[in-house]
Amino acid sequence: MLLLDAISQAIFDKKGANIITIDVRGISTMTDFYVIAEGNVERHVKAIHNSVCDAMEKNGRRPLFIEGVRESDWVVIDFGDVVIHLLIPEMRERYALENLWKDGKIVDVNIVVDNKIPSQATSI
Repeated sequence: MLLLDAISQAIFDKKGANIITIDVRGISTMTDFYVIAEGNVERHVKAIHNSVCDAMEKNGRRPLFIEGVRESDWVVIDFGDVVIHLLIPEMRERYALENLWKDGKIVDVNIVVDNKIPSQATSI
């Protein structure tokens, strides 16, 4: 779960909102986990994308596939076992990705707030 913590921390550090992690092992053949989060506007989503990719590179991970950076209203970052969806609020509401994997299990992740206090994030 350390990978999920690092991804969530990178999103949180760029002020990403409504972070949710869903365990879809046994439900999806595409990946093991989905992480879904919001940025306020396209530029914010792009900054969160950069933060996640930088954090994962420090952990020795490079994305297999990235889609949507040019428009940045919905960016998908595929690390194989984890797929990250970063969306502006309007896109998140329109597509309601959480509903696609409603049979998945919400995963608790640890996020450090102000470099002092661990916080658990579970869902929106």
